[in-house]
Amino acid sequence: MKKILVTEDEADLRANVPRILKAEGYEVIAAANGAAGVEAALAQMPDLIVCDITMPEMDGFGVLFSLRENVTTSKIPFIFLTASTRTYDRQWGVEPGANDYITKPFKLEDLLAAVRKRLDG
Repeated sequence: MKKILVTEDEADLRANVPRILKAEGYEVIAAANGAAGVEAALAQMPDLIVCDITMPEMDGFGVLFSLRENVTTSKIPFIFLTASTRTYDRQWGVEPGANDYITKPFKLEDLLAAVRKRLDG
């Protein structure tokens, strides 16, 4: 079973996105902020990370940079799921290694397609 880490500070999304992914057959871990997300990634070694950008303690860019700098987590596929629609943020996220950038509100099909693409090839 593929393991996905969802790092999201908004409680509703932190509950709903994992519920949706679990219904699709994935094991899901949730973290409430960026620092907790990095900690969970290092401890749990997920197969994929879905991460918000604007969060307390460490933003999504910090999460991405921290994980890309660590040899054990550097290759884990990473999807930003964020309310930020700014071109700068999209470019800033994709250039250092985010695999996908999905904006909120999002279509369930778009999220699942991105997850399947990264996990199922």
